[in-house]
Amino acid sequence: MEEKPLRVLACGDVEGRITALFNRVNTIQKKSGQFDLLLCVGEFFGTSPEAEAEWEAYKSGAKKAPIHTYVLGAASQETVKYFPSSDGCELADNIICLGRKGIFTGASGLQIAYVSGREAQQEPAPAHCFTAKDVTALLTPLMSSSKFKGVDILLTSQWPRGVWQYGNNPAKKLKPRYHFAALEGVHYERLPYRNHVVLQENAQHVSRFIALATVNNPGKKKYLYAFNIVPMKSMDPLELVKQPQDVTENPYRKPLKEGKRDKPPPSAFAETIMVNLFWQEEPVSQFFFDLGQKKQHHHRHQQNQGGGRKRHSEGDGSGQPKQPRKPPQPTGPCWFCLASPEVEKHLVISIGTHCYMAIAKGCLTPDHVLLLPIGHYQSVVDLPSDVIEELEKYKSAIRKFHKSRGRRCVLFERNYRSQHLQLQVVPVPMERCSTEDIKEAFMVQAQEQQMELMEIPEHTDLKQIAPPGTPYFYVELDTGEKLFYRIKKNFPLQFGREVLASEAVLNIPTRADWRDCKNSKEEEEALTKQVRSEFQPFDFTLDD
Repeated sequence: MEEKPLRVLACGDVEGRITALFNRVNTIQKKSGQFDLLLCVGEFFGTSPEAEAEWEAYKSGAKKAPIHTYVLGAASQETVKYFPSSDGCELADNIICLGRKGIFTGASGLQIAYVSGREAQQEPAPAHCFTAKDVTALLTPLMSSSKFKGVDILLTSQWPRGVWQYGNNPAKKLKPRYHFAALEGVHYERLPYRNHVVLQENAQHVSRFIALATVNNPGKKKYLYAFNIVPMKSMDPLELVKQPQDVTENPYRKPLKEGKRDKPPPSAFAETIMVNLFWQEEPVSQFFFDLGQKKQHHHRHQQNQGGGRKRHSEGDGSGQPKQPRKPPQPTGPCWFCLASPEVEKHLVISIGTHCYMAIAKGCLTPDHVLLLPIGHYQSVVDLPSDVIEELEKYKSAIRKFHKSRGRRCVLFERNYRSQHLQLQVVPVPMERCSTEDIKEAFMVQAQEQQMELMEIPEHTDLKQIAPPGTPYFYVELDTGEKLFYRIKKNFPLQFGREVLASEAVLNIPTRADWRDCKNSKEEEEALTKQVRSEFQPFDFTLDD
């Protein structure tokens, strides 16, 4: 008989807000019952005098943690002083530091692997950093056992290299069922991924990567994650390897591609991973990266000897690039393929090489436009790199256009019950509301309809979250913040418009449905002509 699951809470950076964290834990436990343990990743201690005084109350015993709490070691030089030993120790009643690296196995058999601090860039490593030797020392004893299947939980302060792209890091070998990280101040949950190759290896359990925000952050991003888990050693083998419907391929497993790949400059790595443009060979000694690093080497990868752009994925090993792939063809009439007789060309504002811009039919506001691929592609995740590049140019141009007129842009896409990508661009006057107001309007309306919009990091490639064919709704705000929802069923088709038309944003609720906003062809032609004229100074397609 399978044993009772453990109830676990995971938390992001506490940064000294210990009482605020425990107050929240108490509230949760009053509503949902007692949890077995709390795991804290990222920076637990703060550096302010207030944070030091707050910690002293717990250290002296004046206050006590309401739950068994396990924390990682220092992630900055300023907080090293709080840790008497790098090998782990009791910091206060009910608060345990796990140590620099290792495996913690509870009485239930739950196995937790952990690596504290940040990756060292040089030897000797500072006290708040770990080295490749630390990681090797963690992995070697586990890998030497033929019975090793993986760990239940992996705790790291830094994000792993390759969460969006492929890479070489401990998560690949440790195969954690849950992997928690922090330090970046964002909440991000990747879709679960496989730890085996389908039809080539025996089925294994899936892994979930979850990054958590900072306690009491002003943006109200999620910093506590509650889950139940039965230790792997106690689970029925068939139950353990069940694959959820939304499982993806392993993000750390390199695809078998022909042709040699160039190594990027070490300082360019994080950005190379984040924008997910190319697959690169990487030094195996570097396992983690910091999203906050600003890189100076972001070029259009890669320049060939003739000066043109060359994509690795198009090489055939002979040095001769393949011919560009033709876009897929629609199975029936399409209202948005530019070459289609069904397209309403009088709505077109601008035409590029791969994309075009048009007034939205039944537009929410007079300057509500669509960005669309000329060829037939269903969603952003289906687009090849050259189309994405031009789409980004259009997004940049339309943002500059609206900013010059005191408006902020909201972009959204619904990849559900549609056959051709339509990226909606709706301007909102800056005096109407802030970006935070718009974000909150989306979040609140989603919650009212039992949907959880997930905030994803600015540079995340949607293809890693939503493989082609996945139905989703996606919002991009003018700050670069992105909201994502994986559609399951019965998604309201007008959701994006309803939020923007609501009282909290544009306050034009009667225009939420495009069918109630139709104009005559003459009105549409006049509107298109006006927007085309106003946009012209920003239209890069008119440049020589």
